Amino acid sequence: MKTRKLGYSDLELTVIGLGTFALGGTGWKFSWGPQDDAQSIASIHAAMDSGINWIDTAAVYGLGHAEKIVGKALKGMSDRPIIATKCARNWDSEGNIVKIQTRESIKKEVENSLMRLNVDVIDLYQIHWPEPEEQIEEGWETMTELMKEGKVRYIGVSNFSVEQLKLIDSIQRPVSLQPPYSMVTPEFENELRAYCEVNNIGVVGYSPMYKGLLTGKINRDRVAAMPVEDHRRNDPNFNEPKLSQHLNLVERLKTMAKTLDITVAQLSIAWVLRWSGVTSAIVGARNPNQLRETIQAAGMVLPEAVLNEIQDILGPDQ
Repeated sequence: MKTRKLGYSDLELTVIGLGTFALGGTGWKFSWGPQDDAQSIASIHAAMDSGINWIDTAAVYGLGHAEKIVGKALKGMSDRPIIATKCARNWDSEGNIVKIQTRESIKKEVENSLMRLNVDVIDLYQIHWPEPEEQIEEGWETMTELMKEGKVRYIGVSNFSVEQLKLIDSIQRPVSLQPPYSMVTPEFENELRAYCEVNNIGVVGYSPMYKGLLTGKINRDRVAAMPVEDHRRNDPNFNEPKLSQHLNLVERLKTMAKTLDITVAQLSIAWVLRWSGVTSAIVGARNPNQLRETIQAAGMVLPEAVLNEIQDILGPDQ
């Protein structure tokens, strides 16, 4: 699988990275519903066997569970993949998620992540969300300390705005930004894209298929049948009136995909990767079979006519 350099770092990431959001399982606010840990580990192994060279996870996914699963999957691997994880989302004894990025909290978080992942150093450590906003500078200064201490190799951010990127730039330019990026969430293409391009900040787009919505496999019946603990049931994009709008988009994408002899999922990922400034697209997999379809998007180049048609659908602002 081809790679792209992450910003100003020496990290070469495959254009598809493995996301582990859903591998956190149940028992937390943003669960995707029940998940089999054996299938999770098999998915990680299958991803590495397919040529993917990096894994994206976060401490908060499953309240530490996803990181533990990644750590178990890494055992016995002779060639360890690049590991990216995140901080600034903690939780209390009752499982309530806490937004915090104080120096003390982040120092504790990195030690816990290193232990769960069973690694000596984290390749890419990211602030998950810029919240609370008044702690951004303290959090980012702490991240630079971790880099100097050798606990992490590079530091990046996720879900930051241009204004927030500018705020931390005087302390240390982030090597990467992880924004939501899909045909459902194309806002990155405006100010953020230009800022990252000018400042050599790598982009790892998350949710290119928007939580399965842009796979062609989601319909109203499937949404209605989602487990009660699946957080997508409360996502506005999986509810009316937005659900109908997105399903209409998917129907049009199905026609394009059929003409190209590819799937809607592959079309959605290839669309995100069409701009070379996107280092990689983070693609989740709850079982090895899901990877067989999505990894094929890594080498796809969409025809200009298809890109123009998608642009017309999304509107002139994107």
